[in-house]
Amino acid sequence: MPNNNVQRIRESLMMSKAELARKAGLSTLTIDRVEAGRACRLDTKRKILLALEMKISDKEQLFGVASFQSTSGIRDNSAAETTAQAIQTTVAGRGEHHERS
Repeated sequence: MPNNNVQRIRESLMMSKAELARKAGLSTLTIDRVEAGRACRLDTKRKILLALEMKISDKEQLFGVASFQSTSGIRDNSAAETTAQAIQTTVAGRGEHHERS
């Protein structure tokens, strides 16, 4: 059972898996795996968020809180902050403006 809302949101936008994969620069197999609830890299999550025209601050709505917690269940703020800074740097380098979570 998926632990994220990727498929639900993709379908609500009337977007096929192939279209999401193309917009995100990922394979359809990767989209299948993510929608099935399999783990993926943060870069993959960022690409999916942006392809769905969502803000980085919407990451927990799309992927769930658990996917951004450490294995002990305690939120790792330093890792989250580092990831947020890396995403902001990447987005800023493209000239896009997305809110920081």
